[in-house]
Amino acid sequence: MSKLPPLPPLRNVIKEHGLSANKALGQNFLFDTQLLSRIAAVPGDLQGQYIFEVGPGPGGLTRALLQAGATVIAVERDARCLPALAQLADYFPGQLTVINEDALKIDLSTLFDQPFHIVSNLPYNIGSALLIKWLSEPQWPPRWQSLTLMFQREVAERIVGAESTDAYGRLSILAQWRCDAKLAMNVHRSAFTPPPKVMSAIVHLTPKSQPEGVDFKTLEMLTQAAFSQRRKMLRQSLKGVPGAIDALQAAGIDSARRPETVSVAEFVALARLLS
Repeated sequence: MSKLPPLPPLRNVIKEHGLSANKALGQNFLFDTQLLSRIAAVPGDLQGQYIFEVGPGPGGLTRALLQAGATVIAVERDARCLPALAQLADYFPGQLTVINEDALKIDLSTLFDQPFHIVSNLPYNIGSALLIKWLSEPQWPPRWQSLTLMFQREVAERIVGAESTDAYGRLSILAQWRCDAKLAMNVHRSAFTPPPKVMSAIVHLTPKSQPEGVDFKTLEMLTQAAFSQRRKMLRQSLKGVPGAIDALQAAGIDSARRPETVSVAEFVALARLLS
């Protein structure tokens, strides 16, 4: 660490740079340093590890990651936050690179030539889209070693949801097909400034071996069709998917079942037949 004065409290950083959370960008700031350190610890020991972070804002979680010994590449769309992040980079020479860009446009293969982790308090308005983007990488296992992501708790519960529950759906299947997914911790709305209307949660995902012969786009299309009419029988919700009814029969899946009763393995079997 450089020989600069002690890092100022995050609230002081916000005040110094005149920052406020932008609702249009899905921003909510975290100031609790103990909570931020707990989030940074979820992937394990980060000493010497590489991290990709989306939406660092004034750098609360970024600070915790850097203090844990990580090298961080952070993508921040809000140019107002760049001076605060530049100030943080001065305290950790060589550890922090900030890119002013839309995270949905970032190709991670151009940023890292070594394994890395993704750790982020995701902007709520693009969280699910980013997760699907990272899960759909053609190379599997991917170069990223884990995802530690904050979502609205309702979304987090869908990611880890078990079959035959209300939370189980498209996100559950896409995530659990390619990853081991667990709910790492809940985060109360009062921890944020300003407090959002909903509770949040941290989800931790680690890649697992992918069943062969299954195309991601096919599985995505299949689950999209099935859960767009989740209360209807499969024979009804999948009738518009070419070959799906025959695939149900071939896989031994009763077409009178509803999609929330169909396991991840069964959806994967269907997608393999359709692939």
